[in-house]
Amino acid sequence: MRGLRKPPRGRAAENLAGEAGAMKKRKRFPPSPERPVPPPAPPLPGTRTLPAPAPRLRPPGCGTCVDPARLLPGFPPPRFFLPAFAMATPSGLIRALHRGTLGQNRRVDRIFSGIQPTGTPHLGNYLGAIQNWVNLQEKCSSVLYSIMDMHSLTMPKEPAVLRQNILDTTAAILACGIDPKKCFLFRQSLVPEHAELAWILGCLTNVPRLLRLPQWKMKRASQNREGTVGLLTYPVLQAADILLYKSTRVPVGEDQVLHLELAQDIAQQFNKKYGEFFPVPKAILSTTKKIKSLRDPAVKMSKSDPQKLATVNIADSPDEIVLKFRKAVTDFTSEVTYDPTARPGVSNLVSIHAAVTGLSIKEVLHQATGLDTAHYKMVVAESVIQKFAPIRNEIKKLQEDKSHLIKVLEDGAEKAKELAAPIYQEIRRLVGFQ
Repeated sequence: MRGLRKPPRGRAAENLAGEAGAMKKRKRFPPSPERPVPPPAPPLPGTRTLPAPAPRLRPPGCGTCVDPARLLPGFPPPRFFLPAFAMATPSGLIRALHRGTLGQNRRVDRIFSGIQPTGTPHLGNYLGAIQNWVNLQEKCSSVLYSIMDMHSLTMPKEPAVLRQNILDTTAAILACGIDPKKCFLFRQSLVPEHAELAWILGCLTNVPRLLRLPQWKMKRASQNREGTVGLLTYPVLQAADILLYKSTRVPVGEDQVLHLELAQDIAQQFNKKYGEFFPVPKAILSTTKKIKSLRDPAVKMSKSDPQKLATVNIADSPDEIVLKFRKAVTDFTSEVTYDPTARPGVSNLVSIHAAVTGLSIKEVLHQATGLDTAHYKMVVAESVIQKFAPIRNEIKKLQEDKSHLIKVLEDGAEKAKELAAPIYQEIRRLVGFQ
């Protein structure tokens, strides 16, 4: 019929049906009126009240949904500040917690150093290392000193001689002032993690780098130019000694700087492969000039020197010390001067005199004004005798109590193990052992 309209079809019909349904719902369920908010209760006596959070605006919408923000307190979400390395790798958070650096950008300042058990240390050991050890244990709260008996196997040793040398070295450094209550003093082989970590680090070290080290070339000559694997790789074991405790500072002599640089490179190589883990240790160089042989001032003083008069041991008797200085090589000039290049023998005596007295080179030369080298030798000898007299007496007392020396090293090893164990377990996890 002409007056009737056709019913809507398609999308127009769907729109009309949706509007009709919404009208029915609004009629059936009218919106509930806003409930009045009750006034806040008065605070209890002696309590603090926090300021009320700022009102939140309702997001635009249909007006019937609930704003989720109104169901939560108006405090900002917590934030966690992690160091950059913690966000760089999946296990960064675990390592941050392990190292104690979560929420703080600092590391524990830890010192590590060691000495080979060659018996009673000589004058060069004392002035170049042990004297510095005594000072460092007073300044740093985390210090480890080790008797490096594993390193001593790089040169042939009789077992009985090695056992006695370990005790004599321990007695000597205790007599010099090392206090086990202020540091960890232990024997290296009692902490097996040293050798285990050395294997892991050795797998990151290339052989040509080890072949270039001067100690390998020098000591290989003493082994008929053959050399053992241990002699070649002991710098890697040195790196493991340092890194096992995440040491940050290492007292070294000039002849060990290249070995510390190797430890630094190994630490960086490990961090590059497995993620930031090891701190890169830095050197603490001794202010004492290298002490030279009394018979050949071109080389350093050494326990292995075949010339018995070349090395002064800190347990030598006064007569022995006088004899060795009387036979010290100088030159034909009688005046006492300091010129290590032109007059190495006399300059070595001046360095020793300054080191044992605590005076400067200039002050020592002023005291030597008017003396010829022959009389000056006796002045230096007397200074050394006075320096070592109380140490020599204490060494004798300690050597008579072997059980005490053994206990000191064992107690120190237990403390070192407690420190090394969690670090090494994390290393095992990083490399895939567990």
